[in-house]
Amino acid sequence: MTLVSQPDISTPPRNVLSYKFRDLTIEELKDVSKTYPNFTFSMNTYTFKDGSQKDLLNFSGTVPVKYGNSYNIPIHLWILDSHPFAPPICFLKPTANMGIAVGKHVDARGRIYLPYLQNWSHPKSSLIGLIKEMIAKFEEELPLYSLSSSDAARQSELLSYIAKITEGETDMKSRSKTRDRNEECFNKITVVGAGDLGIACVLAVAAKDIADKVVLLDLSEAAAKGGTMDLEIFAVPNVEISKDFSASADSKVVVLTVNSLGNAQTYLDVIQSNVDLFRGIIPAVSHYSQNAVLLVASHPVPSWTSCNVAANQTEAMAARNSREKVANRAMEVLKGKGQRSWSVGLSVADLADSILKDKRKVHSVSTLAKGCCNINSEVFLSLPCILGTSGMIEMVRLEEDPLVQEKLQSSAGSIHDLQQQLKLISIET
Repeated sequence: MTLVSQPDISTPPRNVLSYKFRDLTIEELKDVSKTYPNFTFSMNTYTFKDGSQKDLLNFSGTVPVKYGNSYNIPIHLWILDSHPFAPPICFLKPTANMGIAVGKHVDARGRIYLPYLQNWSHPKSSLIGLIKEMIAKFEEELPLYSLSSSDAARQSELLSYIAKITEGETDMKSRSKTRDRNEECFNKITVVGAGDLGIACVLAVAAKDIADKVVLLDLSEAAAKGGTMDLEIFAVPNVEISKDFSASADSKVVVLTVNSLGNAQTYLDVIQSNVDLFRGIIPAVSHYSQNAVLLVASHPVPSWTSCNVAANQTEAMAARNSREKVANRAMEVLKGKGQRSWSVGLSVADLADSILKDKRKVHSVSTLAKGCCNINSEVFLSLPCILGTSGMIEMVRLEEDPLVQEKLQSSAGSIHDLQQQLKLISIET
């Protein structure tokens, strides 16, 4: 085993002299170094949400987590200059072959939210206590997943599709003209939300060539600053951008996307804001597409109990001499949106494909879990289900594995507790 020498925490960088409680901070970092010798410490510039910057002490390393198997979860903690009277800012630090599993304690950027952080109070709270709490929560819900070779292959296909669009090689008019265009056969998909995830869904659906028309409902106040500009740059065929719900009329699939945390500070705030948003959107969508199958793709995944739905033009902007510039912009946008949005977008395209073509394939989707694995509460969990034209046809029977059932029951309990704190009303169509 090779031993790697660590920085001497007793002689910290000069910048730490600006810390109000330098001695207390250094003592805590010494404790962390003794307990978790793999951590490395440094002083770097942190950029806050308002754009301001500050040089802060930070450390990164891995924490051991047991979730069936043993995993080393990489984390990165920033120590504020008011420590230990203020909690650190915590992030996951995934490697290139890891994806962030957005959930109760982790957002799409990898920022970590824990009750321990919300209730931080010196001297009761400490960095060691925080890391122990982090490990405990990660053992309930693993925050990272390994990117499979199929994920990489699908993203490569999407890159290829975008490149073809920007080079003018994709001609939707060349599609089979024998396809019946009457209402019964016309496959229309509406994507609600023009953020990163919405753009990913539109491009993934277009790349799979499963819809005759895709409508992007951009409900933002400032569309010119949103992701719709990317679609205009790509000049995606058969995609209509609209702010009017009527444009979604007669859609067979409606995809509702939410991937912005806004100004919410806690996971509960995020979920409540999503619920409030859906409460305004779902009735309008179901009014115009009463027989549509609704797919909800969000960051983070929402909890649903009472908020259920009974409803199952651009022109090319780039001249030939500027196509190379547009192609480069396409690649920048694709990479800049983040792996998580594209993974979800591609998954949504797969779900829509199974629904429109009535493939009756098995997909893991959030569905009512009551009655499964002795779960008695009305909660939705991600479970294997068969999908067809009417949406979920049936749930696949799970093996009677005690460990699997215990994990599902634990997740159901956590979600049920969260739902009790939400302000929910029924939506009927």
